[in-house]
Parts: sequence; C-alpha cells; structure tokens
Amino acid sequence: MARNIYITSVEGHAGKSTIALGLLDTLSHEAERVGVFRPVARSSDERDYVLELLLAHEGVDLGYDECVGVSYEDVHDDPDVALSRIVERFKAVERQCDVVVVLGSDYTDVGSPTELSYNARIAANLGAPVLLVIGGQSEEYGNRSAEDLRQVFGLASQELELAHAHLVGVIANRADPANLAEIIRVLEEHVEVPVWAIPEDPFLIAPSMSSLVEAVEGTLLKGDPELLHREALGVVMAGMSMENVLTRLIEGSVVIVAGDRADVLLAMLMAHSSDTFPSLAGIILNGGFDMLPQIELLIDGLGSGLPIIRTGLGTYDTAVRVTKTRGRLAVDSPRKFDTAIALFEQHVDVKLLLERLQVNRSSVITPLMFEYALLDRARAHRQHIVLPEGTDDRILRASSTLLRRGVARLTILGDEAEIRARSIALGLDLSAATILSPHDPELVERFALEYAKLRQHKGVTPEDAREVVTDVSYFGTMMVHFGLADGMVSGAAHTTAHTIRPGFEIIRTEPDVSIVSSVFLMCLEDRVLVYGDCAINPDPNAQQLADIAVSSAATAAQFNIEQRVAMLSYSTGESGSGADVDKVREATALVRQRRPDLMVEGPIQYDAAVDAAVGLSKMPDSEVAGRATVFIFPDLNTGNNTYKAVQRSAGAVAIGPVLQGLRKPINDLSRGALVQDIVNTVAITAIQAQVLAGAKA
Repeated sequence: MARNIYITSVEGHAGKSTIALGLLDTLSHEAERVGVFRPVARSSDERDYVLELLLAHEGVDLGYDECVGVSYEDVHDDPDVALSRIVERFKAVERQCDVVVVLGSDYTDVGSPTELSYNARIAANLGAPVLLVIGGQSEEYGNRSAEDLRQVFGLASQELELAHAHLVGVIANRADPANLAEIIRVLEEHVEVPVWAIPEDPFLIAPSMSSLVEAVEGTLLKGDPELLHREALGVVMAGMSMENVLTRLIEGSVVIVAGDRADVLLAMLMAHSSDTFPSLAGIILNGGFDMLPQIELLIDGLGSGLPIIRTGLGTYDTAVRVTKTRGRLAVDSPRKFDTAIALFEQHVDVKLLLERLQVNRSSVITPLMFEYALLDRARAHRQHIVLPEGTDDRILRASSTLLRRGVARLTILGDEAEIRARSIALGLDLSAATILSPHDPELVERFALEYAKLRQHKGVTPEDAREVVTDVSYFGTMMVHFGLADGMVSGAAHTTAHTIRPGFEIIRTEPDVSIVSSVFLMCLEDRVLVYGDCAINPDPNAQQLADIAVSSAATAAQFNIEQRVAMLSYSTGESGSGADVDKVREATALVRQRRPDLMVEGPIQYDAAVDAAVGLSKMPDSEVAGRATVFIFPDLNTGNNTYKAVQRSAGAVAIGPVLQGLRKPINDLSRGALVQDIVNTVAITAIQAQVLAGAKA
C-alpha cells in the first residue's frame, strides 16, 4: 500500500506547485515508484500545466490521463459523484506506486471556504494526510504578518477538522523573507504539527518572455528564440523621451515601446549592450507598425539577440496584459525548477517530514536515487571545482544548477564580461561563481614557471610554457595542481585527449598506480554497477589490467558500491586458454596478491558474473559469480561496446567516464553531454576530492 500526502491551500496563488515539486523530488530519492495525482483539474478541455510539470519529473512514470480525477465542471454538476470518481481513479494510481503526491485544486472558480472544504473531504476519503500551504502574500496588501497567517490557519484548521482530514504539517509559503522566524514562532504556538516557512522569491513569480508573447498575442520580430525562456523581473513603459526612459531601466525588465518610436527602440538596444546599463529581458513594440528597412539593418548589425516582440495591441492593452501575466513553474524553465527545489531543501526539514509520513528509504537504488545521493554527498562538504569551458551554454546552465543547489564552489574559465553577459541573457544566476581569465598575467607566469620545471626533461622552456598554460585545459589543471581548485571537469567542447593530457603531465598518477584509467557508473533500474576501463586504454597488459581492477574497486568504495570484482573474459575459470585469457588470469592473480582482502574472480564470462543461476552453475563456490558489482573488461573495444549496449538496450544511465589513478580528481565529459551529465560529473569530482582530503587529514 502506498503512503500518500495531500497538498492543499486556503486560497489561490499560495505556491502549492513549488511545494509539490520539492516534495516530489524529495520522495523520488527515497522510494522506487513515486506517483502524482490531481483530483480536480482545471478543465476537461485544457491540459493542466502543473500536472504536466510534475509528470515531467524523472522520478515519475505515469501518463497524464491516468493521473487526473475530475474537472471543475464535474464537481459543479454533482460533488458526491465526482468524489467517488476521484477515489476510484486515485486507487488505480496508488496500486502502481510506493508513494503518491496528491495536489489539491487551484481555486480558479470556486469560493475559498467551499473549495477548501471539498479538498479536505477528498483528502479524508483518500486516507492521505494533509500538508497545508498558507500563502505569505496577499494579492491586495502584499506581505502578511505572522498574526495574519495565524488567522488564516485558524480558518483552514476548522475546515480540515470538520472533514476529519489529518494534518501532517504546515508551510507558510511565499513568506516575508525578513520575518520567517517570527512567522514560525507564532504559528507553532497554535499548531501541533511541524511548521516551516519558505521566503518569497521574486524570480518564481516572474513571467517568462514566451508567456508575455502569448499574453499580448505577439510575434518574435528579432532576437534569439532561446532567450524567450528568460524571466521578466519588471516592466518599463517607454512613454517618454529617450533620455528619461534610460534613467528608469530595471535589471531583467521588459520594455514596452511604441512601434513607431525607432529612436527609443535603438536606445534600448544600445543600453542593453552597454556595461553601464541594466540588462533587459526583452522589448515589446506595440501598435503593430512595420519596422523600417534601415532600422532592421541597424538591429541586425548590433547582433544582441535580445528578443523584440511585435503586437497589434495599443499601449494600454499591452501594459495591462503584461502586468497581469503571472509567472509559473513550467517544464521549460530549468532555473525556476532548480530554484523551487532549492528553496524546499533549504527551508523544510525533509527528514522530519519523511518520518511523519513514515516513508522509509527503499533497498532498491534507482538512477534518480543514486544521482541525488551524489549531490547530497557533494553538498555535505563543498569542494572547489574548476570548469574550463565557460563559452559553452551547457556549462553555464549546469553551473547555475550546481550553485543554486549548493553542490560545489565553482570557478569558470573565460572572459568575465562575456560569460556574465551570456548567463544574464540565458536567465541564469552565476553571481556566486568565480570567473577567471586563462590569460590572467600573474597566474600565467606562475603556472608557466611550474610547467617548465615539470617538463624540462622534455625540453620545455618558460617561453614555451607561457603559451601552453593559457590553454583552458592546462590552466584548469594547473589550478588543481596548485590547490587553487580541488578538481576539474572538462570535455564538453574538447576531446578526451585534450582534457586528460595535462593531467598526465602535471597531476600524474598515484604512487602505487601505473596507469590512469576510467570507469562508468552504470545505474540500472535497481542497482549501480561499475564498468572499467571503457574510455581510455585500448589494450592494457596484465599489470595494467590489475591496476585498473584495484582502482575500480577503490572508486566503487568511494561511492558506497559493494566491491565484488569480475575480471571478464570469453571463458570462465580454467575452461579456456589463449593469450587473451592468460592475460586476464595473470591480472587476477596480481590483484589477489596486491589486495588479498578484495573479492575478485577471473577469468569469468559476463553472464556468469551477473546472473546468479549461471554463476552457480559455472562457479558454485565463488563469492563473485552471479553477484559481481565491478566489471573489468579485457580491452577498450569490449568495454566501450558493452557499456553502450547496456546503456541503450537496458535503458541504463551511464555516469562517466570517471577518471581514476590521478593524484587529484580530473574528469572528462562527453562532447554530447547533457546539463544533468555535467551536474553529475561535478558532484562525482567533488566527492573524489572529499575522499582525497579525508585521506590527507
């Protein structure tokens, strides 16, 4: 039977979707099968964007239609019949899940007391405890005081009690940031359950440029469509002379300009491109006027990418529609997604809430659970990671997520003005990151002298070194070498060789390791395996293969994966012969000699290593056969093809390659890496740095 929780509020615009997303993300790290359910959707004709947002979460594997109870129209027609239908449809979802997040209705067309009463009835009939969300903002008066919120809670608690709904916690959401402690204190005096307060975040309520385009029935006239995802943090009406408009510009604002005022339009574009004025989110030209060819030519020459929207509406109607458009959490807003989850993590005692819900961690490890465990461990003792590829948007997006979630301290290499401008244009917050030029004269000189010293046996002079160390991979590696960063992640825009060669030359291998190798952490549906080497060494000899096995076992231990090492070959035990099998047999003996404490078996075939029945048949007395967790492939051809086959055929999440054997952590990215891949790799690098720091301590 699933454990469920019902999220409801007293009124609209309380930010329930933020709470639902944060709770869903938390539960997906604890339970294998997490579901969502929307008992009352906005309309039977229009898809519910909040439900779509929750269903898009990686931890949920359900279809839209099965997660909807009824529509508002159904409730109006017959509340009792609608309630029966809700319970019936909910039970179908519940049977598929370990835990279900139920998100109450949105107060779109029913009075608050009536709607809260109906939500309370639903919660009681579903047997789901209620997490009550109280809005810290009044649409009419702004910030609510602690006493205001106490009164709101008093009204809500009466409705919940009348319906026999069980209250499990209270969250004052969108609360006054300067008054959180007082709000919690006052509410706790009148509430017998845990109380949390989450501050108002202006970014979460800011509308995106794409939603403003829709609101004014506009079209993108000029600019980068990607920048329509940026949020507009304010509105400026350019209804005065150019010089007076310039003094009123706001960072991240949208400027409404009459379509026949080309002088004001050009001034706004110049201000946006200038370092001395705020960066704009976009410009809306009202009136529907055509742009003169000369003006178009000027705009194209500026090449700012700033979205310029044209609408046929007049100034008043445009302003009204823009100011009434509310921001909302949506699938296409990664920064809002990260912000919502970060606020929930920072202000809600997740451990206490899970205890009250009686949700215990599953013994199964899903890919999402493993990824979260990486972030959680990295966050515990934040390390300093350098990212050399500051010109890549994926690096900037990943950096925003890492900083917002508090995973690591970051230095991004590149031109600071360019990176800051690009991050602002993308709607990213990189204010907490250090941005450093690889041409910094003081560091270049310091790095060059050290590099020349390290490579003097190769004839490298200081003059040669000065040119080499300005390469971002060498510059980042030198930062790690000097302790200016704890680790480096690169490769999104560079080859593997370009990323790791500086590590070979500068960082070098650990004293007892003869070779740098790699592993992939293969996240299957219910467990995590280690595959090595699948990325670097084409044909390791027996000594090198033994090194790879020992290093891979150590990497497994770093990430709390049991160490049962299978030395793979095309034969098992003594059944085969030949140079390839003999190499694996010799490598296995070397591993046992170096690490007698390690459970290792080889040569062994993959099926005997992974399948319990086959393992029992072929090697009945083995501690590894059928239960292997660390798989060592005899060569790169076998390893690379196998990891990709498992990744594609079994739907596994392959995290890596994770480099091992270097004295300090440097990791490579695939040039096709997604933002989440970069986030995971930075977390892995941070954990490796933590382990190294612990070993030194």
